[in-house]
Amino acid sequence: MQKTIAMKLLEGKRISYEGISYPAHMRDAVEIAAELDVPPEQLFKTLVVLPPGKTGRAAKPLLVMMPANRQLDLKILARSVGVKKLQMATHAEAEKMTGLQVGGISALALINRGFAVYLHESAQAYEQIYVSAGQRGLDIKLAVADLVKVTRARFVKA
Repeated sequence: MQKTIAMKLLEGKRISYEGISYPAHMRDAVEIAAELDVPPEQLFKTLVVLPPGKTGRAAKPLLVMMPANRQLDLKILARSVGVKKLQMATHAEAEKMTGLQVGGISALALINRGFAVYLHESAQAYEQIYVSAGQRGLDIKLAVADLVKVTRARFVKA
């Protein structure tokens, strides 16, 4: 298994993790959870969300880690982060902003790249969760506390 930026970051910070591969053609998080024999609420997908326009304050794009079996509610998320309106990035926008392919977007691979990072509050129910390792076909299992510490993620309702 080739090391991704996310894996190298964790190793550099001496944070233990487990790299887990699955067929790279798979894109649906619920199907990936089934393939890995993991409860879908413990496998998190990373979504790119755009703040309202670029006028006014210079708001950062958001990376929102959500359980595989949940849909992001933009209205609840907007209230949670204190803005009026948010919108999902298109696949093309998400890939252009992150430099990563949809299905392989990882907050761990985008440290210090100007994203505000959020983690769905349900993650607090688990000691460890699964997140993307920064490329399709590869996830990382790690402690929620370590993920929050490294990414500076804030728990959020969404």
